[in-house]
Amino acid sequence: MHLRGKIVLFYGLIVFIPTVLLAVGAGFLTFHSVRENYLLTIKEAVRQTAQSIEFRKQSYDLLATRTATDGELISRLSRDYADMVEQLETVNYVDRSFLLTAKYLPGIEDFRIYHTNGNLVQDGGLLWKPEDRMLAGIKESDWFEQTMGSHDILSWTNAQNDPRKLIVSSKIIDGYGRSYGLVYLLLDYNDVFAEPFNHPFSGAGDMYIVDKDERIIASSESSEIGDRLSSSSLQPYWKHQNKVSTPIGGKVLIVQKLSDNWSIAALVHIDQMEKQSKHIYYTVGASIAFFLFISVFVIMAVLKNVVWRIRKLGNRMTDISHGVFEVTVKNRDNDELGELEVLFNSMSGRLGRLVEENTQANLKEKEQSFQALQAQINPHFIYNSLSLIRWRAMDLQDDMQLRTIDALTTFYRLALNNRVNVTRIKDEVEHLKAYLEIQQLRYPGRVNVEWEIEEETLELYTIKLLLQPIVENCYLHGGITNRPNAFIRISVRREENSVHFRVSDNGKGIKPEVLDKVRNGSYEGKNNGYGMNNIRERLRLYFGPEGRLAVDSVRDEGTAVSIRIPVCEERPEIKRGEGT
Repeated sequence: MHLRGKIVLFYGLIVFIPTVLLAVGAGFLTFHSVRENYLLTIKEAVRQTAQSIEFRKQSYDLLATRTATDGELISRLSRDYADMVEQLETVNYVDRSFLLTAKYLPGIEDFRIYHTNGNLVQDGGLLWKPEDRMLAGIKESDWFEQTMGSHDILSWTNAQNDPRKLIVSSKIIDGYGRSYGLVYLLLDYNDVFAEPFNHPFSGAGDMYIVDKDERIIASSESSEIGDRLSSSSLQPYWKHQNKVSTPIGGKVLIVQKLSDNWSIAALVHIDQMEKQSKHIYYTVGASIAFFLFISVFVIMAVLKNVVWRIRKLGNRMTDISHGVFEVTVKNRDNDELGELEVLFNSMSGRLGRLVEENTQANLKEKEQSFQALQAQINPHFIYNSLSLIRWRAMDLQDDMQLRTIDALTTFYRLALNNRVNVTRIKDEVEHLKAYLEIQQLRYPGRVNVEWEIEEETLELYTIKLLLQPIVENCYLHGGITNRPNAFIRISVRREENSVHFRVSDNGKGIKPEVLDKVRNGSYEGKNNGYGMNNIRERLRLYFGPEGRLAVDSVRDEGTAVSIRIPVCEERPEIKRGEGT
């Protein structure tokens, strides 16, 4: 056998056959890897859609709940009215307090407050009584009776006469569980849920929202909106949700849970993706075979060079897999591998920029979420209102009202300042003193407040609203106003390179099982774990591991909350990589 034949035979035994086997195995693995990556992409898209829908739903839930839990509204709905003047005052209060509420969020077509107080009128604007009028395809009285008889305080339903209209209702209940009426919101589906369900996955799947009663609230299939899950096209796949390894009829159901036992369901046509992947697989396989045969005639000239350059690319890709994006491959030849090296260099640079951009986007999202929470109240409206009330109090020479109004003004000056998230310690202390002034006016002589503030700490910086939520817990959860010899002790002192805040009381303390959950951030009771999760998150954002919060409590003896932050003579900024 001549030399060329030996080279070809050697190449076939050593390179060609192993390469073919490797290509088949790699193609099989690649096919499944592409499928898994595709499903991961779908899952991420479903997760992001779920976050968006969760945010929208919570916005309307918050609007209905805030209205239904308004203490003044409950008081006025529950009282007996002696004359029309009192009723007119209630109507004016409702109009003044809630008339603009319907404009806060998009898609609210109707906003009503239903009540059954026989001594209070219905004005046909916001105040209504359940009668025999039709309301979204059902009699008002029937709807009112059904909703009040439900175990749910807050509920979402589709309108009976038009499934593309959504009804959000919330019971108006006082602190003793007594019901006085319902808050009614009629929403336009197109403004609330239509956008995420418009042609999802480029036509290769469908999206659904299923509530806790297995009713379809929203869907990319408009004909199924308002249907029960049992009668929809989604039912055959529901028991196999998230089982991506066993498609049914070429489809996979991916489900993401929301609050209130809602679910976002994506029915993906995985068979369409597989057809495209198989075509690519066969094309790549044919191309590999073609180039393998061609390479027989040039193996002696290029084999050593090709192997060396591919190995170098592999080493650089390993560096990228370890998170090192500032790597390049030196390009020497103007050939296919040279183009691959150029593309690799471009890819490594773009990956580094994308990671940086993603980090910055997450930081901005965190910052904007805090600012959005603060921006829900119009500060100018509150300041103007407090100014008006203060003038009236001055005319009446009511010192108690003046003290209360001044304390509220000081309190809201920091709380409603949406432009900054950090403040000096002296402003945080002033804000806390204003809050305690209000509480002392509410509960005169019941709680003794002790201050231990080091003067040298007042000009240092901290994050805003750090101490007030903790002191508020003394009243809300600690029952401090009902304790004998009640006290709240607030201290701020500098210890070397850190500032130590401490709030302690002799309230009723926290139950041990609840205390463990509050400490690890898993408590899901009212105020989201006594408000501690929000403080931990902001401490982590601005101070990283140097910002620490500790909670100690003994049942029936008291609670102490300690916070440590680094000494900040300059305004702290959000730390990169923290809290994202």
